Amino acid sequence: MTPQQAGSSRSGQDRPSPLDSLRDSRERWGGLALAVGLLALVHLVWGLPMLIVVLAIIGMIYLHELGHYITARAAGMKVTEFFLGFGPRLWSIRRGETVYGLKAIPAGAYVRIIGMNNLEEVPPAEEHRTYRSKPYWRRMSVAVAGSTVHFLLALALIFSFLVLGGKKESVPSPDWSVNLVVPGSAAQRAGLLPGDRIVSVNDSPVATMEDMVAVLPEPGTAVSLGVQRDGDLLARSLTLGSHPEDASRGYLGISSQSAWLRQSVEVGYLEAVPETLDEFGFLVKESVLSIGRFFSPSGLSSFFRNVADQPAQEVIAPAEGGLTTAVPAENQDRVISIFGALRIGADLTENGYGNLLLFLALLNVFIGVFNMIPFLPLDGGHVVIATYERLRSWRGRRYTADVAKMVPVAYAVILILVFVFIGSVYLDFTDPVELPG
Repeated sequence: MTPQQAGSSRSGQDRPSPLDSLRDSRERWGGLALAVGLLALVHLVWGLPMLIVVLAIIGMIYLHELGHYITARAAGMKVTEFFLGFGPRLWSIRRGETVYGLKAIPAGAYVRIIGMNNLEEVPPAEEHRTYRSKPYWRRMSVAVAGSTVHFLLALALIFSFLVLGGKKESVPSPDWSVNLVVPGSAAQRAGLLPGDRIVSVNDSPVATMEDMVAVLPEPGTAVSLGVQRDGDLLARSLTLGSHPEDASRGYLGISSQSAWLRQSVEVGYLEAVPETLDEFGFLVKESVLSIGRFFSPSGLSSFFRNVADQPAQEVIAPAEGGLTTAVPAENQDRVISIFGALRIGADLTENGYGNLLLFLALLNVFIGVFNMIPFLPLDGGHVVIATYERLRSWRGRRYTADVAKMVPVAYAVILILVFVFIGSVYLDFTDPVELPG
């Protein structure tokens, strides 16, 4: 007897009572109301910038899973669940054969596709709708869909930043001054001090430090400098030394933190395309290198020592080149948890929405690259398995990998990721990364 037939039986015993309907409604929508209430609390306690970053990251996670969902459905696979979060269920609703919902632990999301490997038992009638039954290119499209979405988002965010806000370029500053005089250098022997500004070389005016360096003669040459100090113009004579990195260049022995200015330069739509690709490539390269360094034996060892020993607080500073707003100055591979990312994103948003665009672009690239690490349960693990099965299949015979042999490695990866997550959360609360003021 079908459910519809049971519901229309004379006894009516199978019909839900009004109390049951009320209880189901409360269970269904109570969790959603709780989630909305938590977002409202975030707004009240931490302000609008934090709420914007939270919603942006939720949207980013949702789009990642939507990529898997759409490609799986397009391939004819059966998707039974689409959830944001893990752990206890807060809210869910069924539409067709898929249950959509929210769970209590905001540490990611997942889409459940039947028959992801040879260990899962599936009714024979549904075998043709499993992930494992589909052609190689269909399985690959599902496996890489999440990272592809992140990369597309990053490209869109970088392009938007360039078009709306322009790109940041370093230009020589006319309002510069000496901040360091190298001991034993020609500048020290001539009596130059921090705060001085050189305005002429051999009676030729120079507006910037770059201009000054360009007109310096060869080493061993005597020069006369016009020096501005506290509103007074002084004359200083000295003999140039040799540059430590190029003996053919004259060397004063000074440095200046104010010699260059970062300013926005307007970028047109056509010009923004190659600029976007260049910056995207830079972020991908840096993400690959940082992940490789972190998950090396020395990187993991250093991370867990930091968790145990609580080193001095690190400060992040602007990166050299590229649009990246900030990177760790002393430890470029410091892992930031979701909570640390939210705080940094909120701080950046307070200084302008352009900074948020760049932060989200960097976050999308990093997550996209991270998901392609070739181990289960990450997406890259499914890419490796699908490719291995394709290489082992020939002459019309389909080879299926035994995932049971990979389970110990998968558990080891999960264990490492759990410890890294806990450690990064601990560091973000006890020794948070601070943006330069």
